[in-house]
Amino acid sequence: MSRIALMVLLAASALLAQQVPPTPAAQLKLEWNHFYDYSEMTSVLRSMEAAYGGWVQVRSIGKSVEGRDMWLATVNDPAGPAADSKPAMWIDANIHGNETQGTEVCLYTLWYLMENRERLPKVRELLSRCAFYVLPTMNPDGREHWFHAANTSSSSRTGKGATDNDRDGFADEDGPDDLDGDGSITQMRMRVATGGTHIIDPDDARLMKRVKAGKEGTHILMGQEGIDNDGDGAVNEDGPGGYDMNRNWPCDWQPDWLQFGAGPYPFCFPETRCVADFLMAHPNIAALQSYHNSGGMILRGPGAESTPEYPAQDVAVYDELGRAGEKMLPHYRYMIIWKDLYTVHGGSITWAFENLGIFGFTNELWADAQYGGDAGDPDDAQKARIEWDERMELGRNLRPWKALRHPQYGTIEVGGMAKTSSRVPPPFMLEELCHRNTVFTLHHAGEMPQLDVPSLSVTKAGEGLWKVRAEVRNAKLIPTIAALARKRAVVRPDMATLAGELRVVAAGIITGPVHDQKLERQEHRPERLLLPGGVPGKGRVILEWWVTTSDGLAPRGQFTFDALKGGRLTQALPGQ
Repeated sequence: MSRIALMVLLAASALLAQQVPPTPAAQLKLEWNHFYDYSEMTSVLRSMEAAYGGWVQVRSIGKSVEGRDMWLATVNDPAGPAADSKPAMWIDANIHGNETQGTEVCLYTLWYLMENRERLPKVRELLSRCAFYVLPTMNPDGREHWFHAANTSSSSRTGKGATDNDRDGFADEDGPDDLDGDGSITQMRMRVATGGTHIIDPDDARLMKRVKAGKEGTHILMGQEGIDNDGDGAVNEDGPGGYDMNRNWPCDWQPDWLQFGAGPYPFCFPETRCVADFLMAHPNIAALQSYHNSGGMILRGPGAESTPEYPAQDVAVYDELGRAGEKMLPHYRYMIIWKDLYTVHGGSITWAFENLGIFGFTNELWADAQYGGDAGDPDDAQKARIEWDERMELGRNLRPWKALRHPQYGTIEVGGMAKTSSRVPPPFMLEELCHRNTVFTLHHAGEMPQLDVPSLSVTKAGEGLWKVRAEVRNAKLIPTIAALARKRAVVRPDMATLAGELRVVAAGIITGPVHDQKLERQEHRPERLLLPGGVPGKGRVILEWWVTTSDGLAPRGQFTFDALKGGRLTQALPGQ
C-alpha cells in the first residue's frame, strides 16, 4: 500500500470514529453463560442495587421453608412516581427447584433494562411509565438442593418441607443415593442370567436397547441410583419434599388425592403465601410472566377443562401476545394449558388472571428441538442426545457405565446422562435464551394500559348550566380491566371524578355510534363515575357531566381518571 493510500485510510478511519460514538461500557459486567446458585444470585441482586443508582431496590418478601429470603427486585425510575402508582409487571421463576434457567432470565431482564435505559428509546419509554417486580426464584430451597446435591434433571422439583410420600408415618427417609459420587443421579443396570429385558446396544456400547417380546436380554434396568434406605422393599420412594408449589393456588385448587402435590390447603407453603400477599397488595400489576423450563411453550389458562374458556375479548389479547411470542421464540408454541398440555388445578398464572385480572403466561424455556430436532422414537432420541453431547459439549454430560457393589443387589453398574443433560440449555446457549425471553416479556409489558386524555372540553348548555366532556384513550392492547375480571367483579372499577367550584347535576358514560350517542346516567354520586369495564385495549371511553356553578361562570376544577392497572391522570378543566 502506498503512503498516500495509507494516509487516506487513516484519515477515513479517524473520521468514522468521530461519527460513530463507541458503545458505552457496561455499568455492571455479568456472565450469561453461567447458572447462579442462591448465594451468587443474592450477590448479583445486591450488585445491581448498588450499581444502578436507586433504579433497583431489593427486599425480602418472606422466608422459605428452610429460612432463605425470598428476594424481590423492584425496578422503577427514582425520579418519577412511586412504583405502585403506575402499571406494573410481575416476573417470577423457579417455582420448581430444578427449573433453574428462569432465574437467569430474571437476572438478565433486570440487567438488560438497566444497561439500556439510556441507550434504547423503547426501554426508556417503558421505564418512564411502568414498574417491574422481579422474583428470580420462588423456590430457593429446591434450587439450592438441585445445585449442591446429587440429582437428575427432573428431581428437586419440590420445596424442602418434609413430606411422607410413601405414607408410612416417616418423611423424607428414602431418597436417591449418589452411589458413585459423581454429583448426578444416573441409572442402575445389572447383568442377569435369565429374565433380561435389555441388551447393550451393538452399535453403541453406552446405550441400552430393549429386546423384543419373546427374546431374552442380558441385563435389567433398575431405575435411578439408590438404596432401600427404609427397608420397605422400594427404592427412592420417599425423597426430599414431595409437593408442588404450582398446584397450591386457590383458583380451581383440588386436594392432593385429585391433584398430586397440592398440599393440605391453598397457600399452605410460606413461599406461595408471601407471593400471593404481595400480588394482592399491589393491584397495579397488570401483566405477569412466570418462567418454567422444559417444552418450548408459551402457556395460558384455563388450566382445567372444567373452567370455561375466557371471554372473547380476553382471548383476543392473549392470542395477539402469544402469536408474537411464537415469532420471537423459535421452537416455542403458544398453547392452552389443559387443552394442549395437561390439566393443572391450582396453578399460579390461572389464579392471577381468574382471581386478580392479571394477564399472564408461563414460558417453558427449553425445547428438545433445540438439540437439533425431535428424533421421535425414544431409542433414536437417546442416540441423538448423546451425539449432541459429544459434538457440541465434548461429552460433558455423559457418565460412562462403571461397576460397583450395591448393598442389596450385589454387583451392578451405574451410568447415563448427568442432571445437566436435559431441561436446561447448554451454557453456551443460555444468553440467547435469556435475551429472547426477556424481549418477549418486555413486549408483553409494553402492551400494559397506556392512558391519555386527548379531549377535555367545557361548553355552555344553558343559563348557568355547563357540559363537561372527557375522552380517555388506551393506546395499548391490554384493557384496564379484563372482561373476566369485570364478570367476576374481582377488580375495583376505574373511577372518573370531576371536582372543583361546581355542582354536578347529572353524569354518565356516552355510548353508541357517533350519529346516535346516548348518555348512560349514573344516579348515585354522579361526580364520581364508575367504569366496571374499564377502558378497552386500543379503545376509548367518553364521559360527560352536566354542572352548575354558583356564579354562573364556566366551571373551575379538575378531571381525574384513576385506573388500578392503568395509572392515574389529572387534568385541569380548560380555560383556567
